[in-house]
Amino acid sequence: MNFKNNKLYIENIEATKIARKFGTPSYCYSLNRLKNNIRNFKNNFKSIKPLICFSVKSNSNLQILKEIKKSAMGADVVSKGELIIALKAGIHPKKIVFSGIGKTFDEIKFAIEKNILLINAESESEIKEIEKIAKTKKKKINIGLRLNPNIDAKTLKKISTGKNEDKFGVVESNFLKILKKFRDSKYLYIKCLSIHIGSQIIDYRPYAKMINIVQNTIKKSKHKFDFVDLGGGMGIKYNNKSKLLNYKKYNLIIKKFLKKNNVKIIFEPGRSIIGDTAVLLTKIIYIKAIKKKNFIILDAAMNDLIRPALYGAKHQIIPLKRNNKIINKIHDFVGPICESTDKFLSLKKYQKLNEKEILGICDVGAYGMVLSSNYNLRTKASEIMVNKSSLRVILKRQKLNNII
Repeated sequence: MNFKNNKLYIENIEATKIARKFGTPSYCYSLNRLKNNIRNFKNNFKSIKPLICFSVKSNSNLQILKEIKKSAMGADVVSKGELIIALKAGIHPKKIVFSGIGKTFDEIKFAIEKNILLINAESESEIKEIEKIAKTKKKKINIGLRLNPNIDAKTLKKISTGKNEDKFGVVESNFLKILKKFRDSKYLYIKCLSIHIGSQIIDYRPYAKMINIVQNTIKKSKHKFDFVDLGGGMGIKYNNKSKLLNYKKYNLIIKKFLKKNNVKIIFEPGRSIIGDTAVLLTKIIYIKAIKKKNFIILDAAMNDLIRPALYGAKHQIIPLKRNNKIINKIHDFVGPICESTDKFLSLKKYQKLNEKEILGICDVGAYGMVLSSNYNLRTKASEIMVNKSSLRVILKRQKLNNII
């Protein structure tokens, strides 16, 4: 996305024209930004040749997953539905990892039947369930076990996953006990040590601590793992002040680790692949001025993009047409839902705006549409893919008669 003559373009198409054609709110993705992100991620880690499994929970649009498949990436899934759509997109079962703490009997059974690469277990109870199902199938199943390293990833508390107080994985002492207990199972191969410490991480140092803990745990376990799944969590720039992860340093840390360990690295990136590829186009319904601020009431709401309400996340909001008329007054960009938390952003000043004008909420490709809902019986937005000078609807706007 870039400005030409003070007008926002998504690839080669003026964003205002997209909004006019498809209406608002609409998620608009740049295909070539997606391809570039994939290429950059692969280049950052090409020396270690990892298996890259895209995190389907970050964006499960079928057409996007087909692009993921074209790039020879795999998938990280956390439900039967995500596994089905990954397979539907053509992703090979042996490039699919099933994560998550609460897999049901039906989900485990389905994953075993589809012969996926790994089921990453997160508790002894889950391993017992996998073993029981494998026994009925008379199969020996590849599994991983997730380690909780008790690391503060220096990210938002609500997206931290690697501390002892978090629900994910098992602490090292239990990890070693479980490993010993199931090492000689007739129905399980414990092939992977899995670990994931959080999301939107922009400092390589928590990853360095994580790798050190993985190394020590492997040494204590005296177990031969074929895979080490390092999760994802790599952050993106949500504003001009944000920093980016130092991929070079992270890669060097992993290379050093691999000199001592003959394993295949698995990554589960989501946000770093898809996050900055999309903008949510939204129309100003009304502008309500009070003494100290202007409420900019949008047709997009927390049911379309819940991250600001859920996490306190801040997405830049940009005009589709720039002007030089700055209003030095607080601007609250809000949605029409009957909740005080239906607010996207508050800024101390902004350019002069008019009712019916279109704005863009930036960097919404990850955890945007996938977290949308029908709250207040509002319909879900459409999703549009932009490829240079062409447009394609990759998900139609929901109609009220689909939900009522």
